[in-house]
Amino acid sequence: MEKGRHRDNKGLENERRIDHLVNLVERKTRTERHLEEHSDISSSPENIQHAKEINKQRENEIQNLKNIIAHGENSSNNHKENTEKRLRYTEGYLNHNAAHMDQETFENTKRKQEHRKEYLDNYK
Repeated sequence: MEKGRHRDNKGLENERRIDHLVNLVERKTRTERHLEEHSDISSSPENIQHAKEINKQRENEIQNLKNIIAHGENSSNNHKENTEKRLRYTEGYLNHNAAHMDQETFENTKRKQEHRKEYLDNYK
């Protein structure tokens, strides 16, 4: 009985992962299409760069989900390691570009960084 329940839970987890994967791919595709169609009219190069950074994060998450679905939870792509890497890269990006970012983008990015730090604190 316990083994059957584990299989059911695993199936539900993978179903949620696949739904999340589909949503990520759709958002990534919409952002890419929007950048292709409207990048010439944007008044803020920082916004374009921010959209590209978000899409890069989505791509990493897509790859991570694909690996988990295909190879199981304990695949070599560790969510904690990916979060640490995104935290470092974004911190460097903020240090280099904060003066050129609009306030809303800056605040959103700082908030995401705080969430990453909280995740890592809870992971310990």
